[in-house]
Amino acid sequence: MPMMKKVTSKAGKAKVAKVMKEWGRGELHTGKRGPGKGPVVKSRKQAVAIALSEGRKAQQKRGK
Repeated sequence: MPMMKKVTSKAGKAKVAKVMKEWGRGELHTGKRGPGKGPVVKSRKQAVAIALSEGRKAQQKRGK
């Protein structure tokens, strides 16, 4: 399996922290935001995967 890029930008790290706080409060859902946002994430591993994915997306938006 290829190595994924690290989340290194300020925007990316902030997004990872925000998502993990959501998970800690029990507010992190699978899927997109909105009325059909999916079930609540209970697994820490799944929360980390979502956080890193969103962090990389935030990092790309800001131009690395």
